[in-house]
Amino acid sequence: MATRTKAADSPAKARTVLLTLAAGQFLMALDSSVMNVSIATVADDLSTTVTGVQGAITAYTLVMAMFMIPGGKVGTLIGRKRAFTIGCVIYGCGSLTTALAPNLTVLLIGWSFLEGIGAALIMPAIVALVAGNFATERRPAAYGLVAAAGAVAIAVGPLVGGVATTYFSWRWVFAGEVLVVLGILALARRVADAPVGERARIDLVGAALSALGLGLFVYGVLRSDEWGWFQPKPDAPSWLGVSLVVWLMLAGILLIRLFLHWEARTVERRREALVDPALLENRQLTGGLTMFFFQYLVQMGVFFVVPLYLSVAVGLSALRTGARLLPLSVTLLAAAVLIPRFLSNVSPRRVVRLGVLALFVGAVVLMAALDVGAGAEIVTLPLLLIGLGMGALASQLGSVTVSAVPESESAEVGGVQNAVTNLGASIGTALAGSILIAAMTTSFLTSVERNPDIPAEVKRQATVELESGVPFLSDADLKSALDEAGTSEKVAQAALDANEDARIDGLRAAVAILALAALLAMFFTSRIPKTQPASAKP
Repeated sequence: MATRTKAADSPAKARTVLLTLAAGQFLMALDSSVMNVSIATVADDLSTTVTGVQGAITAYTLVMAMFMIPGGKVGTLIGRKRAFTIGCVIYGCGSLTTALAPNLTVLLIGWSFLEGIGAALIMPAIVALVAGNFATERRPAAYGLVAAAGAVAIAVGPLVGGVATTYFSWRWVFAGEVLVVLGILALARRVADAPVGERARIDLVGAALSALGLGLFVYGVLRSDEWGWFQPKPDAPSWLGVSLVVWLMLAGILLIRLFLHWEARTVERRREALVDPALLENRQLTGGLTMFFFQYLVQMGVFFVVPLYLSVAVGLSALRTGARLLPLSVTLLAAAVLIPRFLSNVSPRRVVRLGVLALFVGAVVLMAALDVGAGAEIVTLPLLLIGLGMGALASQLGSVTVSAVPESESAEVGGVQNAVTNLGASIGTALAGSILIAAMTTSFLTSVERNPDIPAEVKRQATVELESGVPFLSDADLKSALDEAGTSEKVAQAALDANEDARIDGLRAAVAILALAALLAMFFTSRIPKTQPASAKP
């Protein structure tokens, strides 16, 4: 095959290549999960607000989402390995800038922009480099380990962030990332690249349309918790009585449709397209992308809900919260490594279905276990099941998507694949958060309304003030707020009881929507092939 370059032709070289690419994936996923437990500390250190730091997290997600598809095309134009190394250099510069940031502006430049651009080059290149360095039969294991590295980073992120914030400084995390980048660059010399071919230009109009379309859609999703999905929350922007979230998402969909139309015309004129729309007619590819979407939706929803339960409802520290997430990493790694190794000829469709079933059962078990007075131990079994499901999916989906197209198009597929996973992750987090707050608000106000110990005036005031959503507070934080407000002991206790019940109701509702998403994913598994895919012919 003309585009094929065998690099991993010995076990030692294969391990080095896999370590390099897995380390890159680990690094890409680590940032947000680390920062989520350090937001207050970062805000205080930079003399800014929590909202400002949360805005930086949003901007990082947006930059990645906007430039993921163009980033995949850059890998085709200049070479996947070169795109990977350039992305690592940009990412390392961003990490160093972030580690030294004296204020929010520099943090935005370093983390949100430079790291986001670096990630948009690195992640599609990783997908293509796995395809270019491993034979078809070895790819499921390679993709499984790379995907597992990213999921493990999300799971251990709170632990890393907790250790750094508690004993050192959040800045050390980003300084450590610079060292990891240097290590990756040193190891990247062993990674082989496919020939670039005769590709001389990038579709700038298509790049602009895809970036704006994905950016608007993801931004709308990220703002849903603050502005409301459909009915605008108090003081939230709206148009024609509908939340701005809806209009942003519709504008994003319209621009993505225009992008696909433009790309189709570009192909008809025999010019170089950013993405050939014909790819989306590939049943195997769209099946893999759909499963990626649902996997990341459920995965990021779980990583949103479980830490909230452990840290707020149970009251664990960031360190102990991170430790409680480790069972998920164990089964995830085991499934990602062992399934391709011992079941190399197993049906991908069967593995994917069993993986989705494990996600569903894990979510249902967690929903059933959540209760007032329950401890941290209840998350262990559900996380083991969810990790098993994530590992099973990771062991198959990467190989399914890339093998659906010629290897010359693997970088473009990597860009589309990572754009889809970004969409799934954003929607999963936003959906879980919105459902949690909505259910918690309803439960809290219902409990307050039915409690005869709470005066009618207080009930009316609570209904008005909590119209935009009950804050997800620990008992200690709520008690402190009630004491400062001079609330009577009887009313304070009623509010604490209502808050405790509402917290669990909100968490159950959020987990229920994730279980429903996993169940819905089962209906799309028919597009996954029954046999291990062979490499697509160029």
